[in-house]
Parts: sequence; C-alpha cells; structure tokens
Amino acid sequence: MRVAVVHNTEVSLPGQVGVALAEAGAKVVEYRPYRDGNLPTPDQHDGLVVLGGEQNALDDSVHPYLARLAEVMRAFTEADKAVLGICLGSQVLARALGGQNLIGTAREFGWTPIRLTGAGEADPVLSAAGPAFTSFEWHSDTFTLPPDAVHLATGYAVPAQAYRVGRASYGMQFHFEANTRVVRDWTFVFPEATEGMRPGWLADHPGEEARHAAAADAAGLAIARAWVAQV
Repeated sequence: MRVAVVHNTEVSLPGQVGVALAEAGAKVVEYRPYRDGNLPTPDQHDGLVVLGGEQNALDDSVHPYLARLAEVMRAFTEADKAVLGICLGSQVLARALGGQNLIGTAREFGWTPIRLTGAGEADPVLSAAGPAFTSFEWHSDTFTLPPDAVHLATGYAVPAQAYRVGRASYGMQFHFEANTRVVRDWTFVFPEATEGMRPGWLADHPGEEARHAAAADAAGLAIARAWVAQV
C-alpha cells in the first residue's frame, strides 16, 4: 500500500491517520508543494491524504499550487483511489468537485460535538466512530457540498462537517487526526494563533483536554483505521 500525504504548512502532523497508516504497513510518501510545487499522481499511489493549513482553498495568488492540488484530488477521485481531505484538504476537495468555498464565514475552534447524518451512520468510515462523537476544530472557512456528495456529518455551527463522493473520496472539516499530542503541539507552537481563535485557550486547554481528548482520540483513530481500510 503506497499512500501520498500532502502537507500544506511546516507544522503538519498526521496524528491518528499516521498511526493507522503505520499499523497497516503503508508506504507513506510525503509531499510539501508549498515549498517545491511537487504533487503526486494517481498512477504512483493507492491513496491520497491532504492535510490542513493556514491558507484558504482559493488562495492561488499566494499559493499557486492549490489549483493543481484540486486537479490532483479530482484525478484520484476519478481513478477510484481513496482520498482523504482534512480541514483545508476538505475545502480543496470541495473546490475540485464543484462545491463553493466560503471564506471567513465559519469560525470554529476546540473540541466540538459532531453528529452523523443517516447516510453517515451507514457509511463504512464515519460509522466507525458511532453516531455522535467529539473532534477538534480549527478553521474559519467552509464549503458547500459538491453536487454528487453524500452528506455524512453535521455540527452546531457548520452543517457540512463531512461528505463522501464516489466510493472513497472523503472530505472532513473537523480534525479527527488531531490527537492529544497534536493539539498540545498546536497550542504551544502557535500560542498567539490559538488565543486569537479562542481567547483564554492557553488557560482553558488543560481542562478541555481532560474532558474531551481521550474520547476524541479514540473516535479519530477509529475513523482513520476505517479510511485506511478503503485504500
């Protein structure tokens, strides 16, 4: 199993997705197109993961590779390869498949309740976490569902939290990959950014972690393992 992982920023940790790929013995090939413009192709890989980043999905003037990344995600989808877009990755996948990117309209940060739709409860990946679970959010943008998408999960502030197109192309707005370690790293590497998203976060983080992190870690790993099984 050969899986391409696209990073969109310097501090970019695969978290529970990395755990599940390692468990499966996958050969992980990492790409950092924000540095060199290099991107994978479907003939080279069995699956594609696109992680989050601070840019928005339409930020082509600053990050010109984003338009090509959208094309790559569409190509993997059309080749029936498993695709996973998380946060920015879900927004670029929506762009690729005909959804609309909504910039600066959906601010969410912290551990957040996620609820599956009826289709989500029947989905082989999302259902692994149960009908409702907690996951970490950090975003200001969102999207409308692509025309052929199946709506899989919703939240209180953002209705389109997860979707699937075709057999195994998934967009997930929430950071299910962000386990306890990842959230700690984000908190302490980006203190000003996290405080900007949620004033008081540095003080609140230990209590929030104690209440939510273990259950979110378990749900995230269940989803990650179920997606890897689709590869």
